[in-house]
Parts: sequence; C-alpha cells; structure tokens
Amino acid sequence: MKGFSVIFENEDFIAIDKAAGMLTIPDRHDDNQLSLYKILLKQYKQIFIVHRLDRETSGLVLFAKNEQTHRYLSQLFEKRNIEKIYLGIIRGSLPEKEGSINEAIAEHPSLKGVMIISKKGKPSSTDFVMLEDFGFYSLVQFNIHSGRTHQIRVHMKFSSHPIACDPIYGDGKPILLSSFKKKYKLSLHEEAERPLVNRLALHSYRLIFKDAHGKLHTLEAPLPKDLRALLQQLKKNRS
Repeated sequence: MKGFSVIFENEDFIAIDKAAGMLTIPDRHDDNQLSLYKILLKQYKQIFIVHRLDRETSGLVLFAKNEQTHRYLSQLFEKRNIEKIYLGIIRGSLPEKEGSINEAIAEHPSLKGVMIISKKGKPSSTDFVMLEDFGFYSLVQFNIHSGRTHQIRVHMKFSSHPIACDPIYGDGKPILLSSFKKKYKLSLHEEAERPLVNRLALHSYRLIFKDAHGKLHTLEAPLPKDLRALLQQLKKNRS
C-alpha cells in the first residue's frame, strides 16, 4: 500500500494526504524506519518539516520546500493562524451536539509519550461538532486551536468518549460489523470476521491558511476507504 498521495503542490510547499501507519518523520529510536520526510527528501533533495501527525492518524500534513516558507508556515502554526479541521469516529454519543473542551495537557510523569489532563500543563482548546450520531459510534468534526501532542485523543478520553480503536486513550479494540449489526453472519468463505477499522479512527481533514503571498488555501484530504466503509455500514444499520 502506498503511504501517501499529493493533494497540492507549488514552488514553496507540498500538502500530503498521509495514510494511517506511515510515519511523518523518522522515529527517534529507529532512524531506519520509512517516513514521509525520508521519501520527500529523496525526491526533492531539500524538504522541511512544518508539523506532524501521529503515525496512526491519516490525512493532511504540510512540508515546506525552502527555509523562508518553513519559517512562515511554522509561525502560522505557532500563532494559531491556520485552521485545522479533523474528522474522528468516537465511541458512543456526546451529550452536546457541539461545544469546546478547554483542558490543559501535560506529559504523563512516568509514561513517556503519553499525555494527561493536568492543571500544570499547557492550555489546550478543542472545538467539536457532532456530525452523525449512530448510538454505538459518532462522527465528530474537531477544530483545534492549539497543537498539543495527542490533543484530540486526550480531550476525547476526558469526555469519556475516546476515539475509536485508540490503543493509548481508549480500549484499542478494532471495530467489527458484528458489534452493531443485528443477525450478523460470517460469509461461507470467511474463517474469522475481518475488522471494518483496526486503527485510530482520526483523520486530518482540512487546512485553511494564507500563504506568504496572501493567497488563501483551503486544502482537503477525503476520508480514507476504511473510515468511509465504516460510516456506510453505520448508516445502513441505522436505517
């Protein structure tokens, strides 16, 4: 499976639709692993990391092609002058159709790479809108106003409705059709049920920003096949 596709490209930056499972940058502990950065560096000879996505999160990620654009785009993220929209499938239904979660986030004192809600943490704000409520699961749009590590995942755990299949902040269990479809039966050719989704159900969907020349960009990465298939089955089951 190819790990990415190009959504947009000009002389200054490139917008990539990253597949779930692909690293944005090399792992600190294993520099030999394949990553988007390494692939793009080989192709363009010079590439700059602007931001990153968790390995299991799919969707939009930006890379700069020169130092000037790198500085400009990095400042957009730091000063929150870029709109970042994510789509996620959560467990259960939120009590409110829309709202905000404003809870500070810090790193866990003893578990490296795990984040927690903490008064000593950095201010973090996530707006949410519930787009579809299926009972067992819901499709939610997130707009994050800060860029904390695992922000959406931590905030959804705090809300008691973690992102589906989240191995750190949820139960990590895959989503099976039999878990919500009544009278589900295995086909004759199957020995065991194949999961509809078996990875973090979170997708970086849209980025809106003005480039250094004042041009407005609205970039979108469509929902990947596995998440679309799950939503289709949830809609069928509801009807």
